[in-house]
Amino acid sequence: MDRLDAMQIFVAVAEAESFAGAARRLGLSPPAVTRAVAAVEERTGTRLLHRTTRHVRLTDAGQRYLGDCRRILAEVEEAEAAAASDQAAPRGHLTITASVMFGRLHVAPVLMDFLDAHPQVSARLVLLDRVVDMMDEGVDIAVRIAELPDSGLVATRLGTMRSVVCASPDYLARHGIPGRPEDLADHPAILTSPLGNWREWLLDGGGGGVRVAPRARLTVNSADVALAAARAGRGVTRVLAYQAADDVRAGRLQLVLRDYEPPPVPVHLVQLGDRHVSARVRAFIDFATARLRGDLAAIGEL
Repeated sequence: MDRLDAMQIFVAVAEAESFAGAARRLGLSPPAVTRAVAAVEERTGTRLLHRTTRHVRLTDAGQRYLGDCRRILAEVEEAEAAAASDQAAPRGHLTITASVMFGRLHVAPVLMDFLDAHPQVSARLVLLDRVVDMMDEGVDIAVRIAELPDSGLVATRLGTMRSVVCASPDYLARHGIPGRPEDLADHPAILTSPLGNWREWLLDGGGGGVRVAPRARLTVNSADVALAAARAGRGVTRVLAYQAADDVRAGRLQLVLRDYEPPPVPVHLVQLGDRHVSARVRAFIDFATARLRGDLAAIGEL
């Protein structure tokens, strides 16, 4: 009999407070149970149980050993479950959250391809421009574009994201290209409220942060609307690089003040820090990581 079997028998005796009860629970003979516990006591060199004709009680050493046995057996069970899940095909329901525009442009296409590859998985994609409490709202995976607080979340880094200032080429031809942050005072601005302190833009002057308060012509809570206004020549706007990427590539918008962009923020896939990670969560993170890293690398080249 190996040590794990002997531990299981000892735990059964301690919980039943009876050799006979443990034998019935385990489907073993009472003498086999008695021999197993005796072998444990001989190996540890200490008495673990007080025995009387009616009762079995743990000694102080037995109490400590019982706790250790339970922990070791639980870890063995967890390890076996994890190994089994590695071989299992992903199945079940997956909930993912991301910001509205990033989710639409980048997460949704990856998720649809993932579902095509794993027909036994279903998914819910929650697109919100706020931070979701993953535990309270039953979320498996979140995309976070920000510095992460110290928490119990497990993060997979995908890359970084810049904040950029842009305007239409036609607008810049008519009003001039700002060369320094201070030049923004001469330009009407389209402000987007989700970007932190939207009344000020934090830029980087090389020697440290530079705060400018643009002359607000229009304030919106949607990057889509801000970009549409910028394309129409209404002024300059500041958005995250991925939001302007298609317009910049198509020549509808032009980046300005590139030398004054603040440091980029990290982008992560995050999951709850549970010891048991389902096969579907692990499979999606593996599937999405390479794709999203490629997307972010391409955006970084703008």
